[in-house]
Amino acid sequence: MSEHVILLHGLWMRGFALSMLHRRLIEAGFRVHRFDYLSVAATQQRILDRLQARMTALATEADAVHLVGHSLGGLLALRACLDAKLPPGRIVCLGSPLKGSAAARGFAAWGRGGEVLLGHNRELLEQGFERWDGPREVGMIAGRMPLGLGAMLGRFAGEHDGTVAVEETRLPGLTAHCVVEANHTGLLFSAEVAQLVARFLRQGRFEAN
Repeated sequence: MSEHVILLHGLWMRGFALSMLHRRLIEAGFRVHRFDYLSVAATQQRILDRLQARMTALATEADAVHLVGHSLGGLLALRACLDAKLPPGRIVCLGSPLKGSAAARGFAAWGRGGEVLLGHNRELLEQGFERWDGPREVGMIAGRMPLGLGAMLGRFAGEHDGTVAVEETRLPGLTAHCVVEANHTGLLFSAEVAQLVARFLRQGRFEAN
């Protein structure tokens, strides 16, 4: 038996964007799977049903089934594990606006065109959660390198990664939170981030022993 990890990409991305993180987590000793989904066209329920089914299927050969979600992927990971009976495991979110995204609200303000760009997960992106009360331990890795498209759309208060404000990632109920020097997309390519992800999945914390 082993620890499996399912990686979830963000809005307007596909699974290949997770290739570097995928490789590094394999090197860290995990069995890693990329969960590809249509972030705009697919309904949220369709995505959640597929993800929960994948987790359940992996449970037959795993001690734990962890989730690692970038941006929207982190929001969907929490939503999938909120009230479903699923195998044990932890969640790591990378730059996920768990308290709601000012950048997404900026897109929606464009009118119908902006709403179409956000797809079926618009409400989840805009509003996020009030707090995390689910059964899994959740760790957040936020970036504070302010380079990205979202900086032109959202009026960020304080530090941000160019797309998501650090404050938008600080959801009550998280087990652990840390901030690294990376922009939103750069979180996927950072060796430091991969190391932090592996540590939290194994130990439930980001700090080294």
